[in-house]
Amino acid sequence: MPAKVYTHKDVDPKILQNKTLAVIGYGSQGHAHALNLKESGYRVIIGLYKTSKSIKVAESHGFDVFDVATAVERADAIMLAVPDMKQPSVFESEVLPGLKPGKTVLFSHGFCIHFELIDPPKGVDVIMVAPKGPGHVVRSQYQEGKGVPALIAVRKGSSRNAKSVALAWADGIGATRAGVIQTSFKEETETDLFGEQAVLCGGASALVLAGFETLVEAGYQPEMAYFECLHELKLIVDLMVESGVAGMRFSVSETAKYGDITRGPRVINAQTKARMKTILGEIQNGKFAREWVREYQAGLPKYNALLKAGEDHQIEKTGKYLRSLMPWLKKKNIKGVQAAY
Repeated sequence: MPAKVYTHKDVDPKILQNKTLAVIGYGSQGHAHALNLKESGYRVIIGLYKTSKSIKVAESHGFDVFDVATAVERADAIMLAVPDMKQPSVFESEVLPGLKPGKTVLFSHGFCIHFELIDPPKGVDVIMVAPKGPGHVVRSQYQEGKGVPALIAVRKGSSRNAKSVALAWADGIGATRAGVIQTSFKEETETDLFGEQAVLCGGASALVLAGFETLVEAGYQPEMAYFECLHELKLIVDLMVESGVAGMRFSVSETAKYGDITRGPRVINAQTKARMKTILGEIQNGKFAREWVREYQAGLPKYNALLKAGEDHQIEKTGKYLRSLMPWLKKKNIKGVQAAY
């Protein structure tokens, strides 16, 4: 049975009227939620640490900016829009002291709640509103009168009003224009991590690099390998997003279709799926979360080394040159962009 999809008609906007909503952090998701909620008619304030470079940006957008503790004290609902690994310390030192019973704390990803890195006190509602798109898209779609679909969740022990607050917040950022589905912190966290690791980021990037290396090692020009294994991937993904896998196959040549259905399963096969199940198991039993926390606490040595190795790969040098020959591509310098706090 399909999941229920909530739209604007399922929302009671009055539940957030005359309330103060605080967004802690003003990065990708934080700025989008704050601006969309403000333009939906809600009272929004921003919480940032005192030397944050985002203070001037938020103020230029018309927000009152406070230190985090003050923002929490003044707010009825508080969104923690800082990176996962920064959330526990920010919560413990600056959010928790001002979390009085009756308030709501909101997350856009379930990681810290599901893996118990954060444990809000009793009497405080804990909810999630997770748009299925990056912050700049949440913002641009809202400005166009559209919306990005979102997931909501309510932690066990929250009040009866918690779901209504989550729906109203989702409505305020434009998500009900597209559709909102209810999930749980557990389901959102585990599926999100699996998708990132096995398919969207880890799986896709590893597949692209392996294909590129195979062609280059066989003596083909790196420029040809880049076009065939990376550049044209967007065309295929766009077709799948628009029309599904079957729709993509309908749009490509018969030769491409035959190669797809006979050779694809030789690359992504039963052994690959078994490794995917292992990765999922490490997410479900908390092994990945524990490993990631240890890596972060150690100063990110492995993380930084692997990222550096990826940046030095031949595909990056080839791609940089080829993209310079494509004036229709939007050139983005996104390196170093983080969720600002």
